[in-house]
Amino acid sequence: MNTASDSIRTDAQPAVTVIGLGEMGFALAGAFLDGGHPTTVWNRTPEKADPLVAKGADRSATVRDAVAASPLVVVSVKGNATARAVLESSGDALSGRSVLNLTDGTSEEARAVAEWVADQGAQYLHGQIMTIAPGIGGAETVIFYGGSHAVFDHFRPTLQLIGGRGTLISDDAGIPALYGMAVHGTMWGALNGFLHAAALLSSEGIEVRRFLDDAGPSVAALLGSFPGIADEVDRGEYATPYGALQHHRPSVEDLVRESRARNIDVEFPGYTLGLVNKAVEDGHADDSYSRLVEHFRQR
Repeated sequence: MNTASDSIRTDAQPAVTVIGLGEMGFALAGAFLDGGHPTTVWNRTPEKADPLVAKGADRSATVRDAVAASPLVVVSVKGNATARAVLESSGDALSGRSVLNLTDGTSEEARAVAEWVADQGAQYLHGQIMTIAPGIGGAETVIFYGGSHAVFDHFRPTLQLIGGRGTLISDDAGIPALYGMAVHGTMWGALNGFLHAAALLSSEGIEVRRFLDDAGPSVAALLGSFPGIADEVDRGEYATPYGALQHHRPSVEDLVRESRARNIDVEFPGYTLGLVNKAVEDGHADDSYSRLVEHFRQR
């Protein structure tokens, strides 16, 4: 029989089930355990749970038993098709549960899983984790959530254990995936640009770290320009008295010529030059760089 203190502990620290013990799922289960939550785990390869069991986790032999063990079921597997297939194997045990799906995929895939989970009588929350496994549990770790407000509000203290900067951004379960892709797309574009710059500098024997020490304020200012660009895109108004596309073009041309002369790949800056040239030729010479969003929309 539970004591009063046991009851308080259970209410304050609800049981959590983690399905999938890959690198990320293992970190998630560990964070819940460290936070004092009764944690049940399931993985196709059972022995992956051994270290977690040694720390106090319960290992279930079946998905159905794992789902039945907790009011909150956290899924972290490879792909939403797998997430749904695994959940389907729980049968009617899913009814009345709250599902937090932290599996990567597209926005439509997340919405499809959300619809299916709702049809099983469960509530759904989708999360996009913006860190690698060692960052799970960090106070500054960002996780974008979309879906059930009730699940997010009820389990907010539990969710804080896996990411201190978790935010419910929409009741649409697909939006977190779009947020994550937007961050990643920006990241890869910036990284590719920086690595091209690093190759260019290295060809002259310049240390890249020295460049950052000298040019740091200019590089940092790029992030500071994003809010203004965002406003222009949201309004669909691109005309600008300064920094228009016609003034970008000579600098991009110089970068292409310098790269070619140093036997540095010109595909990356050449692509940018192509975008700028087309916009100028289409009559947008006096518009800001944000005008190029129309190219990516491909309408």
